Amino acid sequence: MATVEQHHLQTRILVQAAYQACEDKKAEDTRILELDPIDSGLSDFFLVTSAANDRQAIAIADEIELRLKKEFGVMPNSVEGRRKGEWILLDYVDFVVHVFLVERRAFYDIERLRKSARPLTPAEFDAELKAALAEKTLAARKKATTKAKPAAAKAAPKAKKAAKKVAAVVKAAPAKKAVKKSAAAPKTAVAKKAAKKSTAKPAPVKKAAAKKVAVKKKPAALKSAKGK
Repeated sequence: MATVEQHHLQTRILVQAAYQACEDKKAEDTRILELDPIDSGLSDFFLVTSAANDRQAIAIADEIELRLKKEFGVMPNSVEGRRKGEWILLDYVDFVVHVFLVERRAFYDIERLRKSARPLTPAEFDAELKAALAEKTLAARKKATTKAKPAAAKAAPKAKKAAKKVAAVVKAAPAKKAVKKSAAAPKTAVAKKAAKKSTAKPAPVKKAAAKKVAVKKKPAALKSAKGK
């Protein structure tokens, strides 16, 4: 369904470009017929315009063909009546351009033959095209927003989880420092005790040495007493 609508919109853009080519070549009384799908066969639109003479009619047809080829890469499926220039028909399948001499247009009265078609002035056609393009743009934005929401919802839990990990790391960092300090404290106490012990030990050694000296001195005194 969306593909059909897109194709119809593209056809409208091509018809508008063909109309602009008619305006640039001073075509007269340009009309657009939106054909009834039941009655039209393959085509969606007829663009009907008039020229004052055969040279102008050929110039209009050439400008339409050149512009659509240059801007959109589109060529007519067939071209009829270019040699005489009284009624030139350019068949683009989805739409058909009719370039008439004024008297020939009045004679064939193609607009009257297509009673089921909806006639549109170029201004009306342009307004409808702008509305269709605006609607398409709005639909595209809504689609993009709808796609973005699930992606954001999917990313939110991951971001939350990452934030929790960061918070846990920040919280754990001071605790590690405290552990280091408490581990260092016992070492300092042990070092102090060891220092005290090392300073206390020499005192008993000195006393023992003094006793030994005293013992050695006693026999000498005794010897001197005996001699007397």
